[in-house]
Amino acid sequence: MARTPSRRGLAATAAARLAPKVTDLAPGVTATFVREALNRAILGAGPLPPAAAAADEQLREQRGDVSRAIHEVIENHVRYAGAQGFLTNIGGVVSAAVTVPANLAGVALVQSRMVAGIAHLRGYDLDDPRTRNAILAILMGEDTVAGLVRDKVLPATPYGLANAEYADPTLDRLITGEVASDLIQRVAGKRLAVTVGRRVPVVGGVVGMGADGYSTWKLGRYAERELLPRAER
Repeated sequence: MARTPSRRGLAATAAARLAPKVTDLAPGVTATFVREALNRAILGAGPLPPAAAAADEQLREQRGDVSRAIHEVIENHVRYAGAQGFLTNIGGVVSAAVTVPANLAGVALVQSRMVAGIAHLRGYDLDDPRTRNAILAILMGEDTVAGLVRDKVLPATPYGLANAEYADPTLDRLITGEVASDLIQRVAGKRLAVTVGRRVPVVGGVVGMGADGYSTWKLGRYAERELLPRAER
């Protein structure tokens, strides 16, 4: 009688097949793509109005309560991230994303816009390169950033980057490169999850939606904790 492969066995097999192809999964994910995605997120993309305008609308709806407005910004973007068709439709607005999977481009835009909206509500200038570096650093997630700061790859946390005395162009290039690498790893992880999910009943249909929504929620909470009100400069 043939044995049914276990979930762990399926994961190992899928990982082995994907491992040599990680760098080929999203060849268009470069520093240029990362900066373009952030720029479009801030200025508005497709059905999404500019990040600051959307955040200000939430602030009006919450009658000036910044904390409640931030929570609404996070919840809205979690819903966007969970709507796979919506992500696919907005992904194409990034001109550098010709070879980037539409879902990945959409998630990058949604998460960048969410963090930018939180930064705006906390008093940061979205045109300031220091603010933009902080936004991009947050996109890598709290654990990754903590490791980069511990290893002295990054000189400070996102809050420290946003409140630095001056913008370091070398740091700008470093951060965009790190974010691009992180996005490629996300593609690999999602491909692995979907590959395994297709072999496990129920999991395959919800894995993408759940992963994108949850990762967006985690980043939103991280941004809320990290981007405290802007320090006086």
